[in-house]
Amino acid sequence: MPAPDLTLTASLRPAALDARRGIVRLHPEVLTALALRPGDPVRLAGRRVTAGIVAPAEPTASAALLYADDLTLGNLGLRDGGQVTVGPAPVTPARRVTLAGPVSVLAAVSPEMLRLALLGKVVSEGDNVSLLPQDVLPDASVRGLVEAARRSLANTVGYAWTSTLLTVVAADPQTGGLVTMDTVVGWEHGQVTHGSSGPADPGRVPTGRTGAAPAGSTTAPTGSATGGEAGGTGHDDDVPHVDELPGLRAQAEELTELLDLGFHHREVLGRLGTTVSLGVLLSGPAGSGKSALVRAVAKAVGARVRPLWAPELAALTNDAAARRLRETATELASGGPAVLLVTDVEALAPAEDAGPLATVFRQVLAGAVRSGTAVVCTTSRPESVDPGLRAPDLLSLRISVPLPDPALRREQLTVLTRQVPLAEDVRLDEVAGRTPGFVAADLAALVREAGVRAALRQKTAQTPTVAMADFTAALEVVRPTTMAASTLELATVTLDDVGGLGEVKQTLTESVLWPLTYPDTFARLGVQPPRGVLLYGPPGCGKTYLVTALAGTGRANVLSVKGAELLSKWVGESERAVRELFRRAREAAPTLVFLDEMDALAPVRGQATDGGTTDRVVAALLTELDGVEALRNVVVIGATNRPDLVDPALLRPGRLERLVYVPPPDGPARAEILRAASRAVPLAEDVDLAALGEELTGFSAADCAALVREAALAAMRESLSAATVTAAHVATARDRVRPSLDPEQVAWLAAYADKHAG
Repeated sequence: MPAPDLTLTASLRPAALDARRGIVRLHPEVLTALALRPGDPVRLAGRRVTAGIVAPAEPTASAALLYADDLTLGNLGLRDGGQVTVGPAPVTPARRVTLAGPVSVLAAVSPEMLRLALLGKVVSEGDNVSLLPQDVLPDASVRGLVEAARRSLANTVGYAWTSTLLTVVAADPQTGGLVTMDTVVGWEHGQVTHGSSGPADPGRVPTGRTGAAPAGSTTAPTGSATGGEAGGTGHDDDVPHVDELPGLRAQAEELTELLDLGFHHREVLGRLGTTVSLGVLLSGPAGSGKSALVRAVAKAVGARVRPLWAPELAALTNDAAARRLRETATELASGGPAVLLVTDVEALAPAEDAGPLATVFRQVLAGAVRSGTAVVCTTSRPESVDPGLRAPDLLSLRISVPLPDPALRREQLTVLTRQVPLAEDVRLDEVAGRTPGFVAADLAALVREAGVRAALRQKTAQTPTVAMADFTAALEVVRPTTMAASTLELATVTLDDVGGLGEVKQTLTESVLWPLTYPDTFARLGVQPPRGVLLYGPPGCGKTYLVTALAGTGRANVLSVKGAELLSKWVGESERAVRELFRRAREAAPTLVFLDEMDALAPVRGQATDGGTTDRVVAALLTELDGVEALRNVVVIGATNRPDLVDPALLRPGRLERLVYVPPPDGPARAEILRAASRAVPLAEDVDLAALGEELTGFSAADCAALVREAALAAMRESLSAATVTAAHVATARDRVRPSLDPEQVAWLAAYADKHAG
């Protein structure tokens, strides 16, 4: 006998990591009462009827509440709260789903990509849905596809993809249909797609609704405008001119020469008794404009472009994917010059575990190139592409799109702001300098976010403009997509915020900031800049804070990794993590790679009992620091409390060659730290920080900061309306905060520093 439905009170769960993914959460006891398991579909009835995927709430949650995000509450018609009836729903695969949304998203997102964004969600007619993939409770068989959809949506739609909302205008069944790989998904009045239905018309652009987008939606520019990657097709008018792709002109010229020769001057090649291969592997960071480059060059040489998204093909059965590849190649073999654009090719022909589909792809690729069709495959991870594709008769030419330097970012910003009314205080040079690691798509998102903030400020203005303050505010929320899967931090503090440590700051400025800021000077003098630095000293003395301040001063990205995060029990995974870390660092240069707890990550080789994992990690680090592939605009900083446990090979010149001792602060340094920590704290006149600094013997920098924080809390305990922190509050905090430095460890580290001075 089925469990009866229950009536609960809807509760907003705004900070959930599963927000806008169609997830509702119930108390574990409620799940048991309804005979539900995590991942089961449920029927939800409020003022409207909809459906969702159920997941357990925390054990401390209320059994009388149904926890949902704002999107689900809106679909229920219960934005202000109310009663909702919940019950089990049958697993009914959706046969067809049709959606509407912002026109710019229609043009940028292909139906294939749209289906992957909805994969695993339960949709109902009339609902609003987001592009955020259902990755909370994913089916193991499609987890890779969901990740591919996430990357491609970020590249194609830009920063706004996480907030864009779409409307389900038609669904079969009308309520509670589970989107699967067999679901026909498409745009209203536009394209639809199905795994075995064959290729869609590459020339069609989904029209969609031209009115307002659903409530809460955010529009985004098309892929061509942002330099995005895979996705939809666009009007010829939407394809950028080669001159509108700053930073890609050299690559565009090389590709134009190849296609023009292969399409329009084959008779010259024939008279010379030779041929030209039109297979190209185009590599570069995600969002750097690879697809836009191909479309622009194809338009310049008069060729049509047929896009294929490799993850969508890889999701089909081998027979269906092979049939679609062959049909596409046959279609392009006639009808004049044509370019087959395969994006994210690593999904179709991976370097590891290449299956039968990769063999079919190589055969089709070879036949297309022989027939005169140009094949351009793009990837942001060239090391993950099957090396067999680089054969002379396949992808014989490789073109790399570099990460833009400040000068190129300045040029890209000029193009992107050509139609934007800028205020007189806008300094694009400064914006370019503050955006290390940004690609074209990120800069477009930055300009768009600045425009939104300017519009919010000037809703009634007749001639609104975008000011420098709008760009500054946008920089706080827009992050580079090249580092989306990393622990990237954009530092807001500088070395001026670090109290004391004058000699240490000078050493780090020379060893870290000069190579990043003045690479031309090193080249002019014919010397290689230092590769890395090892910071060592007692705990709590500011090693991590120094690295953050260095990044803020040098306007560099920070990849912060603790030693244990790179270690894995699986053979080869730790070395892979090291290679991936340095690959991301090169892509986001200038970058500081901060390796904390170096003694755990790279101990002396030959002494470990972990089966050789750390020994292999040390070897991988040595290869990356001083291997064949040079580290340009990347500086590695290690930190440890036990420098004697770090493998000596890492500390020789050319690797972590500078050993910098970060000592515990003395009296004047403690006073400076107290001033820096209390910069935003209203101190009373009776607080003498200089005298206090002399009294705090044995206090580390972290202890001093904790003392200021505790003094402010003491003032709050006395009165929540307190306006200042007095000496009495500081005295109370002094009794609570104890020094954390170990005198024996400090003495040993000081002796080590004397031994290795210079």
